[in-house]
Amino acid sequence: MIVVENVLSPEVLSEATKALAELRWEDGRKTAGATARRVKQNQQADLTSRTGTKARDMLLDTVKRHPVVEAYARPLKFAPPLISRTGAGDTYGLHIDNPVMGKGDARLRTDLSFTLFLSPPEAYEGGELEIETVFRTESVKLPAGSMVIYPSTELHRVAPVISGERYVFVSWIQSAIRDATQRAILFDIANLKVGLARAFPAGSAELLTLAKTEANLIRMWADA
Repeated sequence: MIVVENVLSPEVLSEATKALAELRWEDGRKTAGATARRVKQNQQADLTSRTGTKARDMLLDTVKRHPVVEAYARPLKFAPPLISRTGAGDTYGLHIDNPVMGKGDARLRTDLSFTLFLSPPEAYEGGELEIETVFRTESVKLPAGSMVIYPSTELHRVAPVISGERYVFVSWIQSAIRDATQRAILFDIANLKVGLARAFPAGSAELLTLAKTEANLIRMWADA
């Protein structure tokens, strides 16, 4: 699990916040799988409208371009995203995300899930994203514009919202690197490249060797 802070600029966040007031909302169970449908109680935006399509594309494009998302997730495909609204008394009980989503060319394996927070934490009480890990339950409630990426293999839930409204942008990623350990190694290398670039000149033997190592590991491990 990784937290990526300030994914959205103040301008993009402001535009997204304005769009939330104009969206049409429908029962969130419409997009849930058979098991999750029984524990899901929230609303989701109709993203086929002009406002919904614009907000969806703006937010997804921003996520895709973020360098930390690219380095950590190594995205190959993104599932169609959702914008969810969880109001007072709503919740999304403990569930696991569908392992495969979509049909035809849009079909993908869900390796990673992400939640991009659109509401400031003081705008609602409760509503924490709780992710069950081997060691403990991680509770996540981030500032508006920040996001968490976590393995789709983990059970998770949205705690009941006691007051206010919680807005989030969510989607799923099929990584080009299926194995989580291999992704972690490549993320370490990406961070190491950034650090070494401050200490060594461009084109140095050290940086070239590291770039070669990264490229060859991706060549060995990538699905495509």
